[in-house]
Amino acid sequence: MTRPSPAPAVLRRATLAVYAVFIASGFAFASWASRIPQVRDALELSPRRLGLVLLAIAVGSVISMPLAGLVVGRLGTARTIAVMAWIAATGVAIAAVGTRVGVAPVVVGLFLLGLGNGTWDVAMNVEGAAVERRLGRAIMPRFHAGFSVGTVAGALLGSAMVALGVSPTAHLLGVALLVAVVGPLAVRGFLAAGRDAEAHDDAPRRNPLRAWTEPRTLLVGVFVFTAAFTEGTGNDWLGVAVIDGYGAAAALGSLTFAVFLGAMTVGRWFGPGLLDRLGRVPTVRILAAFALAGLGLVVFGSALPFAIAGAALWGFGTSLGFPVGMSAAGDDPRHAAGRVSVVASIGYVAFLAGPPLIGFLGDEVGSLRALTATAGLVALGLLISGVLRPLPAAEPVRAGERARAAV
Repeated sequence: MTRPSPAPAVLRRATLAVYAVFIASGFAFASWASRIPQVRDALELSPRRLGLVLLAIAVGSVISMPLAGLVVGRLGTARTIAVMAWIAATGVAIAAVGTRVGVAPVVVGLFLLGLGNGTWDVAMNVEGAAVERRLGRAIMPRFHAGFSVGTVAGALLGSAMVALGVSPTAHLLGVALLVAVVGPLAVRGFLAAGRDAEAHDDAPRRNPLRAWTEPRTLLVGVFVFTAAFTEGTGNDWLGVAVIDGYGAAAALGSLTFAVFLGAMTVGRWFGPGLLDRLGRVPTVRILAAFALAGLGLVVFGSALPFAIAGAALWGFGTSLGFPVGMSAAGDDPRHAAGRVSVVASIGYVAFLAGPPLIGFLGDEVGSLRALTATAGLVALGLLISGVLRPLPAAEPVRAGERARAAV
């Protein structure tokens, strides 16, 4: 039995709700990240010990993501995000108190933050894919742009708290309270209060873990891995590479990184128009060419201005890979939770493996030349990008029909 399309007002409310949870997720993570230097000083952590402490977030995410499909399939997207917002908020609160107590509670708190954010991430992408299907037009990249807005807001608030002399404990306890309230409130606008919003009542249920055996899902995961590696390398190494490779001042290294982030945000906000006109595969392939050109300018440019221009092309070129992969994973509403869980799990491995790989190569050839490894990942993503084609049952209407169907 096919559900009737929701009323335009319901879709608008659901769209705003998904924006809210993406923004809240980015805000929670960036709020913690903005106070890492003060937490390091308060606990007198060496770089090695700080790295081990921060690993707790990654461990929590890696544990939660592969199982997120089971959780979302049982609880539904709304209840999952409400519960995970509380878990993430609890983690932030424990870490906040831990800055005055010792390392152990900070590690526990960060593990809970990663655990909550990992499943939250999968659930909000499942709901975002459901909203995108009901709208009949691309919108997932804009949801991911909302996450970027949340990170900027969290970072700016953190900077303001530092400037005002507010302690990390007080700041992060306030953030925890805000996340614990906003998350459960926002999901009231979701398309479904129970299980998967798009599931058919008469459709047979299956174990979401079966998605790990599907070749298409695994290939989409590999594509998202390449996109996440490309994005993560820019986030972690672009500023350092420009400073080391071009002898740029620290401020100019930060400026280059800001250009990269700005171009990525622009790409995610305006990218849906390209997706609606050209389709997923042609759009992703065109942007891959931008990313490769940008990487070439960054690595082999003869002067810093070329590298800055390259950073803009690189950021724009990598902007749609991750969100489009999530849309592809959610094409079939009956199995979206399990497939998004698999794709997100594979993709997030890149955020763990990318930085140390580039660091290892950087020791051998320099941090700037090490970025050429990223071009290989972009090329791999380009080769397998055909896997992003919508499933036949989920084939969206053409651009003209979408415009008439859109709210």
